[in-house]
Amino acid sequence: MPSPLDLKQEKKTWKEEAISFFRTLITILLIAFGLRTCVIEPFKIPSGSMKPTLQIGDYIIVLKFWYGLRLPFVTDSVVEWNEPKHGDVVVFTRPNDPRTPDEDDSAIHIIKRVVALPGDTVEVTAGTSLGGGKGSAGQLLINGQPVAEPYARWVEGGAPEGRFGPKTVPPGHVLLLGDNRDQSKDSRFWTDPFLDMRRIKGKAVLIFWSWDKLSRIGTVIR
Repeated sequence: MPSPLDLKQEKKTWKEEAISFFRTLITILLIAFGLRTCVIEPFKIPSGSMKPTLQIGDYIIVLKFWYGLRLPFVTDSVVEWNEPKHGDVVVFTRPNDPRTPDEDDSAIHIIKRVVALPGDTVEVTAGTSLGGGKGSAGQLLINGQPVAEPYARWVEGGAPEGRFGPKTVPPGHVLLLGDNRDQSKDSRFWTDPFLDMRRIKGKAVLIFWSWDKLSRIGTVIR
C-alpha cells in the first residue's frame, strides 16, 4: 500500500506534467500564430477574377515576409526590404472606398497582379470591332508600350467599362489588375486606383490544393 508521502509525490508529479503540457501547447500555438502572421499563410480563392491563373476554390500559399515584416493587428508592414515587381501576384487589403459604403474593404483580403510600379504611366484600352467578326482585344500599355501578358484573359474582348488611364503611378504605390480582365473589379474601378505598397500582405507563390484539378496541386504561381 502506497504511503501518504508517495501519494503526495504522485499528485505533485501529475500537476507538474499538466503544467508542462499546457506550457508546450501554448508555445506551439504562439509559434504557429507567429508563422501565420509574419511568415506564411494559406488563402482560398473566392472568385474567378484571376482565371485562368487561379481557379475558384484553389488554396494557395502566400509568403508574408517576401516584401517586409508584418506584425499582428497592424495594417501596414513595419519594415520593408523588397518591393513588388511587374507581374507579381499579391494578397492585400485596401482602404475603405466611398463606392462601397456597406463593406469594410480594409478587412477583405484581395488577390490581384501587380501591373504598374511607381513612375509607370499605365493605360488599359477596350477592345475594338472592325466588322465581320474581327477586332482586337483589350490591351495593357505601360509607358505607351503594349505589354505581352500570356496570363491575361479578355472574355468579352475588352469591355468598354474596363478602360483606364493613362495615369501615372505615384511613389510608394502600385496598380493592380485581375488576370480575368473583363470580370475583375480591380484598380480600374476604385476611387483611388493606386494601392500603397505597405498594404500588401505577401506574394502568392504556390497552389497547394485545388478542387478544380488535382494536377494543379504544386503549381508555382507566375
